[in-house]
This record gives sequence, structure tokens and C-alpha cells, in this order.
Amino acid sequence: MGRVTVRRPVVRLTEDGRRRQQDALAAEEPLELRINGTPLAVTMRTPGHDVELAHGFLLTEGVIGGAGDVSTARYCDSVDDAGRNTYNVLDLALAEGVAPPDTGVERNFYTTSSCGVCGKAALDAVKLKTRFSPAADDCKVLPETLVALPDLLREQQRVFQTTGGLHAAGIFTVAGEPLVVREDVGRHNAVDKATGWALLDGRVPLGGTVLMVSGRASFELVQKAAMAGIPVLAAVSAPSSLAVELAEEQGITLVGFLRGTSMNVYTRPERIIGS
Repeated sequence: MGRVTVRRPVVRLTEDGRRRQQDALAAEEPLELRINGTPLAVTMRTPGHDVELAHGFLLTEGVIGGAGDVSTARYCDSVDDAGRNTYNVLDLALAEGVAPPDTGVERNFYTTSSCGVCGKAALDAVKLKTRFSPAADDCKVLPETLVALPDLLREQQRVFQTTGGLHAAGIFTVAGEPLVVREDVGRHNAVDKATGWALLDGRVPLGGTVLMVSGRASFELVQKAAMAGIPVLAAVSAPSSLAVELAEEQGITLVGFLRGTSMNVYTRPERIIGS
């Protein structure tokens, strides 16, 4: 596996002058995902939990619905100048009877660390239909549980504490118990790693859970929550208009600006007790 952090020399400027020092940076490397040997997607990610990332990506793209839909996952065909494996190509074999994804001109799976849907040709192509609709989930969560989640998420961001350069996604029970927290330079990769962990652990659909993210709530993150059956998505920053529309359509409770003791609830407020 590649390095999670990289140390680089910097010149530190302060009012006391300048000095040279070492700085820890969050690693960012490409990961090519292949299905049965055929290239499917390239994403810029922080190395680590790549198998979870791949499973979460395939789940939230509607390719698979359970861990049994993937028979094997192995690194291959990626070496550096010294002949060492870079672990930047991951090939997954789908189980017998699982249809491979359509990679025609209507769908382009290229992603970046900042946006998972930038390369897709049309909005209709990314409005995927979930196998695990959260709309009927009648879970309830206390406001005080939600306001505690950003700090709980930050406490488990070990690499962020070193670099200050990673997004995080955590899946919590409605009682505020953490199930998994994952970090990555890409907010959508962090979510894929978290949902991939849940898939491999037999927890999908993720009914009665809250997805807490460290940045904004974009359309793609709402889509990923819907595809994993997550009924509540909370973010410390703002949602986009399209994210709110999709959350309403999919029956997800969408919370934004979750800071201190306040929050904005954009959709399905009845799941938040007393709102």
C-alpha cells in the first residue's frame, strides 16, 4: 500500500522570521479500478482501505448490492521504476450472474478527489435508483446526538490531525455510536470507504444510521447515502440545491451547517426529535 502521508520541506514564515522545517502532507495518488480486467474508473485518493473504496463505489453506482457480488479483489499491473508494486491498480471480479457496469458513452466513471460526478455526461445518468430506499425508515435522532457528531468525527481523524488536509466520513447509529470513520483527500472517496466497510461487514442496508461528513453536502454524497440505505445525512457545511432536491426525492433527512448547538434541517425534519 502507498504512503498515507508524505513529508516535504517548507519555509515557515511568521512575524518572528522564517525557518525551514518538514511538513506532513496528505498523500494523493491515482487508483484505477478494473472490473474483470476492464478499466472502469480512475479516482485520486489517499492510499489505504482501497478494497473498501472499490466496494463502496460499486455499491453507490448501483453495480453491486452485497459483498457476495464480488468474488475477488487484487492489485495488479502497476509498478514503479524500480519494479515495485505501487498498489494503484485494483482489479475486481464480479460473481457469476452479476452484470458488469455499462461503460458506454452515456456514462463516464472518471472521478477526481474533489468531485465524483464531474465526468458524467448527463444529470439523468447519475440519478441512480437505490435498491435500499431509506424513505420508509422511521428512525429518530435527538438534536443533542447530532451536535456531538462533528467532534466525534474529528477525534477519529488521525491523519487529519497530522496534515490538516483530509475529508472524513463517519457512519453512526442514531444513538451516536460510531460504526466506522474513514479519511481521504476526496470527500466522496471517504464515503465510499465507509460504505464499503459496511458492505463487507454485512451491514447494508444501513437503516437507522447517520452519515456524518466533514465538508459540504453535495448531490453525490446524498446519492451515495441513498444507495446505501442511510436515512440521515449531516454535514458541517452547506448543501447544494441539487443535494436538497435529491434528499427530498429519496426520503433522506438532510442536515447542514451542523456547528455548535445549531443546524439547518432541509428535508424530513420529523426524524429529529422535537424539531
